[in-house]
Amino acid sequence: MYRRLLLVLPILSFFNALGLQAQSVTWSRDVAPIIYSHCTTCHRSGEIGPFPLESYEDATAWADMIAYTTQIRFMPPWKPDPTYGGAFIGTNRLTDQQIATIKAWVDAGAPEGDPTEAPPPPTFPTGSQVGTPDVSLSFSSAHRVSATNTDEYRFFVLPTGLREDRDLVALELRPGNTSLVHHALFWTDTTGTAAQLDAETPEYGYVGRGAEAGQARFGDQLPSYVPGARPIVYTQGMAQKIPANSDIVIQMHYAPTTVGGTDSSTVNLFFSKTPARRYVRSHIMLPPAIVNGPFVMPPNSVTTFEGRFTTPIKVTLLGLAPHAHLLNRSWKVYAVTPEQDTIPLISIPDWDFNWQGSYHFAQPVVLPRGCTIVAFATYDNTEANPFNPSIPPTTVRWGEGTTDEMFYLPFLWLPYQGGDEDLVLDDVPTSVESALTSEHDVRLYPLAPNPVRGPVTIGYTLDRTTAMTLEVYDMQGLRQSIIRHDRKALPGQHLVDWDTSTLPAGMYRVVLRTNATMVSQALLVP
Repeated sequence: MYRRLLLVLPILSFFNALGLQAQSVTWSRDVAPIIYSHCTTCHRSGEIGPFPLESYEDATAWADMIAYTTQIRFMPPWKPDPTYGGAFIGTNRLTDQQIATIKAWVDAGAPEGDPTEAPPPPTFPTGSQVGTPDVSLSFSSAHRVSATNTDEYRFFVLPTGLREDRDLVALELRPGNTSLVHHALFWTDTTGTAAQLDAETPEYGYVGRGAEAGQARFGDQLPSYVPGARPIVYTQGMAQKIPANSDIVIQMHYAPTTVGGTDSSTVNLFFSKTPARRYVRSHIMLPPAIVNGPFVMPPNSVTTFEGRFTTPIKVTLLGLAPHAHLLNRSWKVYAVTPEQDTIPLISIPDWDFNWQGSYHFAQPVVLPRGCTIVAFATYDNTEANPFNPSIPPTTVRWGEGTTDEMFYLPFLWLPYQGGDEDLVLDDVPTSVESALTSEHDVRLYPLAPNPVRGPVTIGYTLDRTTAMTLEVYDMQGLRQSIIRHDRKALPGQHLVDWDTSTLPAGMYRVVLRTNATMVSQALLVP
């Protein structure tokens, strides 16, 4: 009876969805779930959104603006091309259907509908997005940002006070002034270089460039901060090491302001409760890696620079974070194997300095030894570039200032281990605590792509060594295929590639069974 009910429910949901299309679009039933899931994180009190979107009244006040900015895909600000490379953790991009739903709602006069159908507004923790930190490091004094309408890049040094090495699984910046903080980069320093540079200046923090600022002596780069992004939480026994007696060095970018203000930010550190099994490493592609340099942009030129890096060992690539300034127009990064196969990594065809980010793969990318990572970045130093800070254009070189430029591409990676191809990292825990105390349970992840006729990737997690089956049923409850049948499947995360081409067009359920659990996901074959 339970199995029949499980298989009948998707049929009812499918026909209910068809019925909804004939109904008028309302805030409560159709639009609120979209806004709360994709917009309210930033558009709420104390965050970077210029107005709140926490209620029906908030949304109706800005309904026309919401419809326009979503139609041109200015909002939500997700820049990677979804058709290039793999999926990223935390992708915040509306579907065409969601955009059409918002437009239909606005065109109909933004009706509220039945308030009882509306989901509750999302709640957000205070002080942290990911849990209770093990260590919180705060500015020793507030820093005043001048009202000069220019960018400021300032380094701050926060002593950790750690007496032993610790394994970092998450780093979270809590900006003291969200209207001023544009982004932030982090390193550890065990040499005292940054602290000495700070001591040599009378004000709190210091200004420096490149090696002069001590960056050449810093350790691996830690996860960065950009507004609106949830901190990455390392799972699967991964961590980055924070050495004993080290300092956390922050390079804070303060956005131009005509009113000025003060900032006193806090950095939350979250440590693994058990020793890390693997340490995440970083590598930064910089202008010395450019094969068609030097990194100089003459006035009235459009220049594409090509950077290359060859992997010395087999690596598991976790993520990357392209960074440039106002002249940049696009990034494209891919890898070429020794056999000349191309692996797409990321494409940002419409670069926006205000919405750069750090992108972590939902499924890590395994690169063989001798694989060449190729990065193309295009810069427009002409008057046709509306973001060019210099009119008439001038010669531009490398520099920290926004009127300078950068070719800066950090990678996060691990030395490869067997089974890394099967890791699925897209199921981000709601807190560090849940990531550390419940590493595995039985899950079947949404299929990708879906709908699909042809190859589909099926990801699932097992909580223990167990017998399992992975099967496909039609909507009448008849089994159509056995994808996998293992008498002894190992715990952890798994990926299976399967071809749907043999199935007639229709709705199906992919069902994962173990001795104790049954879970399923919908599959549509067009």
